[in-house]
Amino acid sequence: MADNTTTSFRANAYTAQGTARDTFALPETLFDGTVNVPVMHQAVKAFLANQRQGNAKTKIRKYVTGGNQKPWKQKGTGRARQGSTRAPHWVGGGTVFGPIPRSYAQYVPRQVRALARKSALNARARENAIFVIDQFNYDAPRTARLKALVERLGVADQKVLILTDGTKPNVFLSGRNLPTVHVMPYSDVSTYHILWSDVVLIESGALGQSLDPIAEREDVAPSAAKKTATKTAAKKTTAKAAAKKAPAKSAAKKASGTTAAKKSAKKKGE
Repeated sequence: MADNTTTSFRANAYTAQGTARDTFALPETLFDGTVNVPVMHQAVKAFLANQRQGNAKTKIRKYVTGGNQKPWKQKGTGRARQGSTRAPHWVGGGTVFGPIPRSYAQYVPRQVRALARKSALNARARENAIFVIDQFNYDAPRTARLKALVERLGVADQKVLILTDGTKPNVFLSGRNLPTVHVMPYSDVSTYHILWSDVVLIESGALGQSLDPIAEREDVAPSAAKKTATKTAAKKTTAKAAAKKAPAKSAAKKASGTTAAKKSAKKKGE
């Protein structure tokens, strides 16, 4: 179940605006090819269990109001004997073996959690689904900027996890309104979040190696190019339709003019 094949990984690197850089060598201490599926399963199961509040509660017969008086006498009525209207077989009675508030918390040792997270990152590295971003220097929250980055990388239709070097509120607020993008610090990521995502964007500083900034290249994003082409095609179609309608309208005007001239000539002859 656990694959411990030792290998080295390189990830594609980009700037914060999506300009391609030289490939980035992922640190071998973390990305060594280890993928332990049972440990990942244990970590994800514990994470989901720890999200449960455990507030479900039902009342047994002693907690239901009423039912202190015997509904009818023991003998002589011809009916089955009953002692309380709050017995479990009565409508409005108590519940047998129902849920009560409890904790669903599961504890996973720290080293097991670390192994599970390492396995999840290696699994994404094997799929070439890890991209390295040099720096997220957002001076203010801007959703359009982060959306443009995701579109330029070609992962707009996938679930994207962005891991920043420390807490960066502006980056978090920029991605909060994007349903398929989740932003969080690299130190807080869990196995569940990594496996939830299809693509992981990691800031280079979080991996212990900062990249120097380079000049940005102004390329048109694929989606923007598609939109421009669609608009151009729509304009051409509209122009052709208008050109076809123009001769028809002129012919109709000529025909109406000829008809009017004939009518006036007949009136004069009379």
